[in-house]
Amino acid sequence: MRPLLLLPELLLAAGALTALIGGSFLPRQRQWPVRIFTVVVLVATIVATIVAAALPLRAPATTAFADSYAIDTATGVARILAASGTLLVLAVAADEIAGSARESETYALLLFATTGAVLLAGANDLLVLAVGFLLTSIPLYALIGLARTPGSAEATMKAYLAGVLFGVLLLLGVTVLSGLTGGTTYVELTDRLAGAPRAAVTVAAVAVISGLMFKAGGVPGHFWVPDAAEAANATAATFLTTVPKIGALVAIYRLASVLPASSSWPALVAALAVASMTLGNLAAYWQPDPRRLLGWSTVSQVGFLLVPVVAAGRSGLALPSLLGYLTGYTVTNIAAFAVSAALPRRRNLADWRGLGTGRPWLAAALLVALLGLVGTPPTAVFVGKLTTATAAWDAGYAWLAVVVFVNTVISLFYYLRWIAAAFRGHRQAPPGIGEVAPPNEGRPWSARLAVVAAALSLVVGLASGLVWSVVARP
Repeated sequence: MRPLLLLPELLLAAGALTALIGGSFLPRQRQWPVRIFTVVVLVATIVATIVAAALPLRAPATTAFADSYAIDTATGVARILAASGTLLVLAVAADEIAGSARESETYALLLFATTGAVLLAGANDLLVLAVGFLLTSIPLYALIGLARTPGSAEATMKAYLAGVLFGVLLLLGVTVLSGLTGGTTYVELTDRLAGAPRAAVTVAAVAVISGLMFKAGGVPGHFWVPDAAEAANATAATFLTTVPKIGALVAIYRLASVLPASSSWPALVAALAVASMTLGNLAAYWQPDPRRLLGWSTVSQVGFLLVPVVAAGRSGLALPSLLGYLTGYTVTNIAAFAVSAALPRRRNLADWRGLGTGRPWLAAALLVALLGLVGTPPTAVFVGKLTTATAAWDAGYAWLAVVVFVNTVISLFYYLRWIAAAFRGHRQAPPGIGEVAPPNEGRPWSARLAVVAAALSLVVGLASGLVWSVVARP
C-alpha cells in the first residue's frame, strides 16, 4: 500500500506525459479528447488524495522515500488545492484555446506545473525541493509565451531571467545547507543545523527562501508577475498567479519550521511579508489594466500569506491559518481573473462601465471577488487575514498583525476603482473612448467560472470560519 501514498503525484506526472504524447497523434484543430483526459486526471488526483488521507488509519506514515517526502495535512491540502485550482483554470482554457493548434501542449504544461507545485509542498528534502522548483518553473515560461505577442515574449524573457537568477540562489542555499549538515533531508537539518555556524546558516536560509519567493511571486522575486499577468493569455495568467503559490508557500513554511531560530529567518520572512504586501498595494494603485492590477494584487497577497510563516513554531495557529488562507485565495483569485477572461477586450478599467446593468451576474461575481481579495466578511480571504493576524499576535508579533490591518485598508482603494467603474453609468461612451464591448462579446465558460468561484469564496469563508472556531478553541 505504500506506493498509493504518492498516487496523486504519480497521476499528475503520468497524465502530463500522456497529454503531451497523446496530443501529437490527434489533428491539430481537434484536441478536445486531451481536455477531457486532463479533467479526468485532475478529478482522479483529488479522489486519490482523499484515499491517501485515509491510509494512515491502517498503515501510519508521515513520510515516503526515506523521509524525503512528507505525507501530512499540508501536503494533502496542497494536492487538493493545486488540482482543484487547475481544474477551474480549464474552464478559462475551454473558451480561450479550444480548437487551437497548441491545445494539448497547454494541458500538458498545466499538469507538469501542477505536479511541480505539489512536489514543492511535500518536499522534505533539499534535493526534492530543487526538483519541484524546476518542474514548476520551466512549464511556466512556455505558458507565458503561448500568447505569441511582443508583450508575452518580453514577459517570458523577464520570467526566465528571474527564474534563472533565483534558481541559482536556491541551489546555492541548498549546497550550503547540505555542506553544513552532510545531508539533505529536513530531519538531518533539524538535528545538525543548531551546531552549525550562524552566519553560514543565515546566508543559506536567505538564499533558499529568496529562491522560493520567485515561485511565490513575492518580493524580491516579484517583478515578472505583473508583466506576465498582463501579457500572457487568460489561461496562463490565472494559473501562474494561483497554483504555483500554493506549493511555494507551503515549502517556505516547511523549510522555516526546521531552521534554527539563531539564523534570524523570522526577521527575514517578516521583512519580505511587509515589503510584498506594501509594495504590491502601492504599485496597484494607478494601474489602468485590470490584469496588471490583479498581478500586483497577487504580489501583495503573498505578503499576507507569509505572515503565518513568521509564526511557524511559535503558534499552533500558524499552519491552519496558512492552509485556510491559501484555500480562500485560490478560489477568490481565480474568480477575479475569470471575470477579466470573460470579457477579454476590456483592457482598461474605463471599459468596464455599465457592467452592472448589462451583465449583473458577472458584475456580482466581480464585486464578491474584489471585496474578497480586500478581506471583506464573509468571504474566505477575510477569514484568512483574520486568522493569519491572530497567529502573528499569538506568536508575539503584534506589530505584524497591525501591518496586516493597515495594508488591508490601503488595498481597498484600488479594488474600489474597478468596482466603481463596473457599477457606474451605461454604454454611452463615444467609440474609442472608454468604449464598452457589445452585448454579445464574452466567453461563456469564463463567465460561469467567475460566478461559481465567487460563490465558492463565500461558501469557503463561511465553512472556514466554523472550522477556525473549532481549531482556535483552547
